[in-house]
Amino acid sequence: MSFSYEVKEEIAKHISTARHCQIAELTAMIQFCGSIRRGVSGKDALVLTFERESLFRKCFTLLRKTYNIDEVSAKEGDTGAKYEIVIDDNDIVWDIFKGVKFIDKDLGFTGFDHAPDPTLIKNSCCRRAYLRGVFLCVGSMSDPSKGYHLEMVCEHEEQAEQIAHILSTFDIEAKTICRKKYFVVYIKEGSAIVDFLGICEAHVSLMEFENRRILKEMSNSINRKVNCETANIAKTVRAANRQVEDILLIQKVYGFGRLPDNLRQMAELRLEHPDATLQELGELLTPPVGKSGVNHRLRKLSELADDLR
Repeated sequence: MSFSYEVKEEIAKHISTARHCQIAELTAMIQFCGSIRRGVSGKDALVLTFERESLFRKCFTLLRKTYNIDEVSAKEGDTGAKYEIVIDDNDIVWDIFKGVKFIDKDLGFTGFDHAPDPTLIKNSCCRRAYLRGVFLCVGSMSDPSKGYHLEMVCEHEEQAEQIAHILSTFDIEAKTICRKKYFVVYIKEGSAIVDFLGICEAHVSLMEFENRRILKEMSNSINRKVNCETANIAKTVRAANRQVEDILLIQKVYGFGRLPDNLRQMAELRLEHPDATLQELGELLTPPVGKSGVNHRLRKLSELADDLR
């Protein structure tokens, strides 16, 4: 079960108590899952098609609560993968369209492709409800343990721009992009996705997202530290090997007896302790010397080796 599926299942269980919020969420469902086709009565019927049973059930509940609709044709689709709600009563269909502002001033049907009427989402709670409906119908998100990406796919640019604008009223910066024939509203910041889940009142999913995000960031932090330590160790080993090569050359060509006491002692210690750090070498010297002093002596030996070469 994907994380996106879990989020939608939680949101689908949330039913607003206020009728205006119920209508706002229902507006999104009709806008993104609705279509018109000829009914058995010979008149236009409203068809709502869903791929998820939980969304199908929520839409039916909202219709019953907002318009007292109990008798509709509800069935599993022919493919077995879709669920349909068919409202064949033309009077009820037009009552719904009036309620969700899909009727213009000339009493004509405006279609499903426009942005929601501003009066439906003027309240913050209604904007929250509308976003819940949009995400349920056309939204998806990645597993936060793998990456941060939430998107809502629209067929029309006006819809995408309106969704991005609604998100901005909650201080969430969303971007839109045209992908093939669709317009996609997306969020890629983990903190913004957390805010979105809070807006949709998906509190359980929010906590799960945060837990997975924390684990991911801890894992990334540990990996960065391990990589840094590995790089430092590799760098130290390469430096020590180069120092040993320089000292062996000096011993063969120049001889330790011609070196000053401090460099001779340093050369002998490095050969005896090829894996020791600069600090460890300094502590073995008599008297002890700091890292900078050890580095200075090794650099002098390296310069001598370069001259001999």
